[in-house]
Amino acid sequence: MSSIDPTTTTIETEADSASAPPDVRHGVLRRTFRAKRAWIGAIALALITLWAFVGPLLAPYNATDSDVLAFGAAPGGGHWFGTNDIGQDVYAQTLVGLQKSIIIGLIAGPLATLIAGFVGAIAGYFGGVADRVIVWVIDLLLVIPSFFILVLVSPIFKQLSWVALVVLISVFSWMIMARVVRGQTMSLRERDFVKAARYMGVKPLTIIRRHIIPNVASLLIIDATLGVGAAIIFESTLSYFGFGIQVPDVSLGSLLASYSNAAVTRPWLFALPAATLIATVLATSLLGDAFRDAIDPTSGANRD
Repeated sequence: MSSIDPTTTTIETEADSASAPPDVRHGVLRRTFRAKRAWIGAIALALITLWAFVGPLLAPYNATDSDVLAFGAAPGGGHWFGTNDIGQDVYAQTLVGLQKSIIIGLIAGPLATLIAGFVGAIAGYFGGVADRVIVWVIDLLLVIPSFFILVLVSPIFKQLSWVALVVLISVFSWMIMARVVRGQTMSLRERDFVKAARYMGVKPLTIIRRHIIPNVASLLIIDATLGVGAAIIFESTLSYFGFGIQVPDVSLGSLLASYSNAAVTRPWLFALPAATLIATVLATSLLGDAFRDAIDPTSGANRD
């Protein structure tokens, strides 16, 4: 008959019961969608995404077609956003650019959050040399203007696909959240359930995955949501100045750059892609803001 160590059993029970925070996901979602701006942001973002990917299928022209009978035409008829100087449909171009901007935002934002969560948890949990090195790298990247670094390295990546741009945006977008996660991890590693897991011989990376990350998941969700809009703005800015999406690809930023000279004489060429960009970023910001207030109600009390 095997004996049972009551001390080990107690520690195992404590660790199991506290290995993850209470399941607050449903509560967070419920509080999030009590705010009107959450519904506005979610519905707007869903409609914009649907429009971006279904709209081209319903449009009478594609982004590369040239209508020889409608050079520089105003919105109307079959060209809902008008045409450019060579008769290309601006509506179709806007939707193609919107697709690329949404895809880049949806990949780069969460990827930057993933990097921040992993790096911040490693620094906060291990401390010592690892923490000092990571903090030094974070401080260095925060001091160096990321936009100018991307401008300098962009010629190297011009021949590569837009995936390289996604990686670059992610690499320069994780530092602030990594500092937040590091601070939370330094507090969590002293909690009883983390100590219990450590005494039981659980590997550090397993502790980070099972105990640390779930306890900072709410912060990471907020960062990922807001990061989508930030990544879209970042990509659009780079593309506007010619350092982002390259021909034959198109994004909202490159469209704005192409049509900026016509902003006064033919304002629809510039204004309609710009309005699309603003609406997309605003929708993601509203949703992320509602998530933040649901998790930290004191951050935006009585705003709705």
